[in-house]
Amino acid sequence: MIQRPQPGDRFRIRIVRRWYAVSWVLLGVCPPVISELNHGGATRYWSLALLALIALGYATVAAFPRNRVLRPHAYLGVLALALGALSLLRGDGAALFIVSLPQFWLFARSPRHSIAYSGAAAAATVAGIVRHQSWHVEDFSTGNIVFTLIGYTAGVLLGLGVVRIVEQSDERARHLAAELASAQQRLAEAHRLQGATEERERLAREIHDTLAQGFASIIVLAEAARSGLDTDPGRSARQLLSIENTARENFAEARVLVGSAPRSGPALGSIAGTLRRTLERFAEDTGLAVTADLPDVECDQPTRIALLRCTQESLANVRKHAAASTVEIVLTSSPYGVELEITDDGRGFVVEHAHGFGLNGMRNRLAELGGELTVTSSLGDGTRILAAMPTNSQV
Repeated sequence: MIQRPQPGDRFRIRIVRRWYAVSWVLLGVCPPVISELNHGGATRYWSLALLALIALGYATVAAFPRNRVLRPHAYLGVLALALGALSLLRGDGAALFIVSLPQFWLFARSPRHSIAYSGAAAAATVAGIVRHQSWHVEDFSTGNIVFTLIGYTAGVLLGLGVVRIVEQSDERARHLAAELASAQQRLAEAHRLQGATEERERLAREIHDTLAQGFASIIVLAEAARSGLDTDPGRSARQLLSIENTARENFAEARVLVGSAPRSGPALGSIAGTLRRTLERFAEDTGLAVTADLPDVECDQPTRIALLRCTQESLANVRKHAAASTVEIVLTSSPYGVELEITDDGRGFVVEHAHGFGLNGMRNRLAELGGELTVTSSLGDGTRILAAMPTNSQV
């Protein structure tokens, strides 16, 4: 497939062709016209008529290459015959032939046709010169014949060289186009894989923050309920009810994850009310002392979900690892954003050594919304989790 010239290339081609047209008129047509004006007789009129014919033909083909009156290949045939006729009339057609050689490469259908048409023009020019000089033996000279043959040979070699350069350029363009298409395909595949990876990470985080936490709570509650069936049936009944409620919530979360329910998220309404219900359930299930300062703070749905997930993950870590006796949660709003602080008096841990999925999931979730997670803890001194969301996440 031949590459189409770019707009800049087409402009340069037009400039080159215009310069050639001016050069052809000045160096090819004007000298014989000026020369004939100084001569009389029928030769002058025939020569001027032939020069006007090829000039008009060149202008027509150059300006309207697809016209139906004079096709480019037909013009080249007329040009070859006209060059031969001028050589016959004047005996010095070598200069006009050499200046006209580029036309055989501009308008011919292929290099083979260019060589054939220019060869026919060279033969006609040489034949005309020989015939003219045979009528004027005293002016016989081989200079025009030699220049015509040299011009034809040089024109063929130069034309083939230019064609070869153009073909190599087209080949490089095709190769670059193929490489570009391949690179675009690889980039699209990389974007697809990246999107799939990000979606898997999102689903894994959602499952960890919702279903996995719910199942862990169900397991703990089931074990407690089973151990207290004989000693404290009332508490076991409450724990079974909590198991039922947790299972229902997990079922609702599962429907959201698979897309069979609207993705409105679990944080409908006030974030403070949602956090209170979560803390009440946690206190009931664990028996820990929970204090909360939860004023009504207005924020958008993604922020509500992010803060709720951070709370659920933090409480799950308290339940599983902290061995704490009290938990405190403080929600604050400022001109700069919303902050949620969760502290416990548990055993603590070394933050630099913590690489769990839960903490990384909270960081990534907040980072996606422009927020930040700060974890402060040390062995024996409890843990402080601070989730900060910027103002642009507020309503």
